[in-house]
Amino acid sequence: QMTGDWKNSEGDKVTKPCPDVFSSKSLALQAQKMILSKIASKTVANMILDELYQVTKEHNHSKKEAHKIMKDLIKIAIKTGILYQNNQFSQEEVFIVEKLRKKLNQTAMTMVSFHEVEYSFDRNVLSKLLLECKDLVHELVQRHLTPRTHGRINRVFNHFADVEFLSSVL
Repeated sequence: QMTGDWKNSEGDKVTKPCPDVFSSKSLALQAQKMILSKIASKTVANMILDELYQVTKEHNHSKKEAHKIMKDLIKIAIKTGILYQNNQFSQEEVFIVEKLRKKLNQTAMTMVSFHEVEYSFDRNVLSKLLLECKDLVHELVQRHLTPRTHGRINRVFNHFADVEFLSSVL
């Protein structure tokens, strides 16, 4: 038998070709799904970056400084992502990745909570969480990236963790 039966996300029975059988239709469908997923992810990421740029520009009253902070943020994310994608992290560093992922999730959930519950915003709590994320990023990339990149990490996280900045935007 050259095909196998399986169910898609809607529960419909579909035929999946075996790996040794080429199916242009299946390949095209996989490519479309992948492209749509990446477009949706890129759209959301662009919206977030655009908002961060705007609030940074308004807070600093400097287009140039806002651009520099966003550029540094993107560089940090890309360099860390490349290290992760290429399995450059040790087992201990992979553990730090998980700690960072959980801390970022906690930070995001805290922001959502502050937004949804009136009068619950505490800039010091949010600042502390962001500074903990900064420490984890430093620890994660310590043996991989240059002191210059560590300076970028400090600049980005110190900016977003600044209590005056947080008060002005939230």
